[in-house]
Amino acid sequence: MKTTKKATDTTADNFTDEERAAMKERAKELRASARRTSKADKAAEDEAAVVAKIAEMTGSDRVLAERIHAIVKDNAPHLAPKLWYGMPAYAKDGKILCFFQSAEKFKARYATLGFNDPANLDEGTMWPTAFALTALSPAAEATIAALVKQAAG
Repeated sequence: MKTTKKATDTTADNFTDEERAAMKERAKELRASARRTSKADKAAEDEAAVVAKIAEMTGSDRVLAERIHAIVKDNAPHLAPKLWYGMPAYAKDGKILCFFQSAEKFKARYATLGFNDPANLDEGTMWPTAFALTALSPAAEATIAALVKQAAG
């Protein structure tokens, strides 16, 4: 009896096909970054790559990613857009601060806005580092703007 492997099935190394694809994208990003010469070229190419990746998205993922990109650019223009594992991300001093993960990429129920360790969000002994997104209301956009400002501060 022949079994069919699903896209989200894991292999012996416990990575899904989507995770393996993201790792391959990251390796490709690193190779491309190493080939660039000037800092200005890197910044322009990185931003163009983020905008192109967002344009590849479909439906609500694209709408959400476009809004997140605009919110980050408006509220923390010093953050550098770049691809990170094939996802739009924003770096401070070369370290990824926050990122957008589309629902479609990992076949998830919702898109995610995530923050990494360099984000200045520490509050008490526990704080959120990722937020599920299904739509963006004006209140949600204001919350994201405040989080991005705090994280980048």
